[in-house]
Amino acid sequence: MKRKNDRGFPDRQAIVAFIKANQGNVGTREIAREFGLKNADRVELKRMLRELADDGTIKKKRHKVSEPDTLPSTLVADITGRDSDGELIASPTEWDEVESGEPPKILIVMPRRPKPGTAAGVGDRALLRVERIDETEGPAYRGHIIKVFDKAKSRILGVFRSLPEGGGRLVPVDKKSADRELNIAAADAQGAQDGDLVSVDIVRSRAFGLASGRVKEKLGSVKSEKAISLIAIYAHDIPLQFRPAAEREAEAAEPANLKGREDWRDVPLVTIDPPDAKDHDDAVHAQADDDPNNKGGFIVNVAIADVSFYVRPGTALDRDALDRGNSVYFPDRVVPMLPERISNNLCSLVPGEPRGALAVRMVIGPDGRKRSHTFHRILMRSAAKLNYAQAQAAIDGRPDDTTGPLLDPILRPLYTAYACVKRARDERDPLNLDLPERKILLKSDGTVDRVIVPERLDAHKLIEEFMILANVAAAEMLEKKSLPLIYRVHDEPTLEKVHALAEFLETLDVPFAKSGALRPALFNRVLAQLEGHDHFPLVSEVVLRAQAQAEYSAENYGHFGLNLRRYAHFTSPIRRYADLVVHRALVRALGLGEGALPDTETPETLGEVAAHISVTERRAMKAERETVDRLIAHHLADRIGSSFQGRVSGVTRAGLFVKLSETGADGLIPIRSLGTEYFNYDESRHALVGTRSGAMHQLGDVVDVRLIEAAPIAGALRFELLSSSGETAPQGRRASGRQRRPSFKAHPGRSPAKKHKPAKPKKARQGQEEQRQRPEGQGMVTMSTAPKIWTRETGLVEKRDVWTAMKRGFRGRCPRCGEGKLFRAFLKTADHCSACGLDFTPHRADDLPAYLVIVIVGHIVVPGILWIETNYTTPVWLSFAAYLPFTFFASLALLQPVKGAVVGLQWALRMHGFDDNPPDGIPPV
Repeated sequence: MKRKNDRGFPDRQAIVAFIKANQGNVGTREIAREFGLKNADRVELKRMLRELADDGTIKKKRHKVSEPDTLPSTLVADITGRDSDGELIASPTEWDEVESGEPPKILIVMPRRPKPGTAAGVGDRALLRVERIDETEGPAYRGHIIKVFDKAKSRILGVFRSLPEGGGRLVPVDKKSADRELNIAAADAQGAQDGDLVSVDIVRSRAFGLASGRVKEKLGSVKSEKAISLIAIYAHDIPLQFRPAAEREAEAAEPANLKGREDWRDVPLVTIDPPDAKDHDDAVHAQADDDPNNKGGFIVNVAIADVSFYVRPGTALDRDALDRGNSVYFPDRVVPMLPERISNNLCSLVPGEPRGALAVRMVIGPDGRKRSHTFHRILMRSAAKLNYAQAQAAIDGRPDDTTGPLLDPILRPLYTAYACVKRARDERDPLNLDLPERKILLKSDGTVDRVIVPERLDAHKLIEEFMILANVAAAEMLEKKSLPLIYRVHDEPTLEKVHALAEFLETLDVPFAKSGALRPALFNRVLAQLEGHDHFPLVSEVVLRAQAQAEYSAENYGHFGLNLRRYAHFTSPIRRYADLVVHRALVRALGLGEGALPDTETPETLGEVAAHISVTERRAMKAERETVDRLIAHHLADRIGSSFQGRVSGVTRAGLFVKLSETGADGLIPIRSLGTEYFNYDESRHALVGTRSGAMHQLGDVVDVRLIEAAPIAGALRFELLSSSGETAPQGRRASGRQRRPSFKAHPGRSPAKKHKPAKPKKARQGQEEQRQRPEGQGMVTMSTAPKIWTRETGLVEKRDVWTAMKRGFRGRCPRCGEGKLFRAFLKTADHCSACGLDFTPHRADDLPAYLVIVIVGHIVVPGILWIETNYTTPVWLSFAAYLPFTFFASLALLQPVKGAVVGLQWALRMHGFDDNPPDGIPPV
């Protein structure tokens, strides 16, 4: 029933209910039609929708509104301000505004007596426990602070570059700040040398010139070995050194013996790991089951290093392990969760040495399903240390001296048991996204030698499947014993993402059922239909992006990707704290001795631990990814101008992200360099579509690109598009299914015309076409862009585009996207837009007379006011005394907005061809 207030206008609850009931296709027009609103009510409706969006109650994207994406029960958030009542308001730290719109607001609820470490203020970052609020007014979520993280917002991490005259410059390591260097005076350098990685406090920001900073701490040198990973370690606050107390505990630890353990030293368990693995914490063994009731079945044993025996709850080792959450694996080093004495010695299952372990013995039926399992605390002795390729070669008929004696008694039973287990896996039908993983091989000096894609072998799948079985057995055992544990959970995709995927597949004429229960098999069928097709890489990428992110939780909601009802990490306690918690819980549940989970641990306390280690896991992934980006950027810095083949890995309003086939490097093609027309961002197709030609650059397209710019310290690359396998959008279906006129929201480029007059060439700015290079690691390495063709239009496509550009410039924003800042200082136009990359060089309005505004204000406005004032008795000198300061300050205030409006006008007219000269660097036809 439609609820309306006394004025006949629908209330907030009714509008929110209608939006929730019609997800994904609701706009102002639909709401007005539903509630019978007239045109006069549209203003009030838009105001109400804007308020709901500001509160986070709804999500507004372009002209559509929807219910905001739901937040997890625990997350990290930044406290951004206060509401009208003085209550703290926070926003999630990790939120994809491109995919999900504006982040929802979280109302922070402070207890009367805050616990130590939970007092927060504006600007802090905190770990929150959040819950949805049913009320339609105010923020959509309520949050309780679990922990406040230290955060220095004014501190910047970068590489110090010395200057001959003393002092130096700071080159920031963050991609977003790569071109915003800081000036470091000689007195503020604190002895920093060229190439030092330093932490800098911003001293002051000037209206003109560079901001100044003071070196706070010297962290290392990028000239040293393993320097690239050092940047990520400090940028993400990854603990590098262990506490002295933890080191002492590790050195004092004694090897495990038979006390309280079963003797499994005669069981021929083997480890199978990558060839460069440092820790060997899991071993496997399989044999045919001799039980007559299980003919064709197997006994599979999985033994995991007994880390809980050495790392006891509440110790310094435990505190350090919890702080780290997990080990971090960089191409040039490993930052372990535990000291080397534990991870690479006492808990490493090296051949021939007795080691303590926690083992699970699983009975597998002939159908491949696990029938039963038991856990044991054992003393074992590894029979061999193998790598994946070595084990696979032996099975394929190429054994070596190590695998030859193991082939029949150990390896063949393992592979036979895997073949049996694989049948059950295929019936379970987990999500089949087998994406290739690249590996960087380094030279002795720490630089990139080459990038390879290791072959995916049955040996990998064997270990993976046995580890999954062991993880499931651990979760089932702890649930049976009613003990709290940390689950590894993976939620199903949100309905919004499923609808978006269905709309995308519809553009490819691929059927996809949006209704009914979601199962991984649904996505697998789509992938199977397109296997071998040109669109397969594209669809695989879109299906992957539709999935939720796996995390740790004390509450179980299953693992969607693996299609399992319960799942916990048990098999890597050396490198994951979650596995250590599960080991302790098993020791407590089964009464296996020392190192058990304390009785004080509850689902609530473990929920906080799960939230923390989920954050550290994402931190490690981001640090590893950024290090790879920096290594490859260093590797490619001397190949500026070279051509590469790649595939479009991301599409945004700023341009195309491309992943190179050769190295897997990621870089951006700015939208301004795509071509000679306007490009609209088509969200449903994951594409940029030309409004005139219909040329479409889509996620997954194979492209040829030229490397234009490299920033090794930040790990950023910029490309220029040479050719693309992209198609042409069908007429009538361009830009989200219908032909649209160019708009500045669509990020216009330059529009060609069929009829034009030759343009006069304009002299290029000095140095515009010169190739600029700096020493390696010192900012950007660039080259001039390749020649393009510029043509002139005879008329504006849409006059309001010019007006929009002028309004954006008046507000000091980029005339194309309306987001990036136009000015870097007072009256100083920036070199390019920080959001969309638009080059401001051809239209900086530097020739705008500054006195133009003064003339307008001083000779027109003030005399006009004085003329009006003649009707009053106020003396003329008093009027001048009042209005001359007004004239001065009004002129000063309007100088920059007027210049911005002129920049917007210049850009709009230039893009439409109202300029006899072509844009700089682009010759006429």
